[in-house]
Amino acid sequence: MAKISVSTLAKMKREGTKITALTAYDASFAKLFHDNGVDVILVGDSLGMVLQGGEDTLAVTTDDIAYHTRCVRAGSKELFVIADMPFMSYSEPQSACQNAATLMRSGANMVKLEGGEWLYDSIALLTQQGIPVCGHLGLTPQSVHVFGGFKIQGREEAQAQKMIADAQALERAGAQMIVIECVPSALAKRITDAVAIPVIGIGAGKETDGQILVMHDLVGISAGYIPKFSKNFLLETGNMPEAVKKFCADVQSGEFPGPDHEFN
Repeated sequence: MAKISVSTLAKMKREGTKITALTAYDASFAKLFHDNGVDVILVGDSLGMVLQGGEDTLAVTTDDIAYHTRCVRAGSKELFVIADMPFMSYSEPQSACQNAATLMRSGANMVKLEGGEWLYDSIALLTQQGIPVCGHLGLTPQSVHVFGGFKIQGREEAQAQKMIADAQALERAGAQMIVIECVPSALAKRITDAVAIPVIGIGAGKETDGQILVMHDLVGISAGYIPKFSKNFLLETGNMPEAVKKFCADVQSGEFPGPDHEFN
């Protein structure tokens, strides 16, 4: 498997090849995903919920993400690794650079920030300093208390227009990828078409440039709530390697996500 870079992912968008992504937090799963067709690993602040047992992601620290990024990088030298920047670690450009540098030194290829146009200056400075950036729009879990819970975003046209404008602003600032979470499928397509950089969806329908799932949702072991947009691939296949292969194959063929996994 050739080493994956931002250029690889940009080419995949241009050629219409779907990007496959999963969260991972350790070397063993990083190697498993590498060996079975995954393109991108996200070291997500989702670890605050699925590993630490929290009700949200807000308690996760930069040191937490750095530790798990080192573990993931040890499992695969070729995969493209994105590290989440935790809550309040990028509240202004200088702290964003300092905390992002910690994650890059831990083995990340890119850092991910939640938010729209207000991040312009931070993203511009990060990219000037040689740090690739992924944006995150829609349901941004670090803002769960502002939203009043984990709710679908972008159902009103004004909010949809704002999200499209935010995506374009992130691209202008220098972001090289965007994740969109829990938005109507029609809006996800509009965002994907509005920017030249890859757009990865989660709960955003099949018209994005790729898909990401939390690994625990992929195998049906998340404690408590199982999101509508997830699918238990382990139940269908019976073993972990085949579950990962089927996820990748179904994303690339367009079978996943299906109508049952999207929002209107």
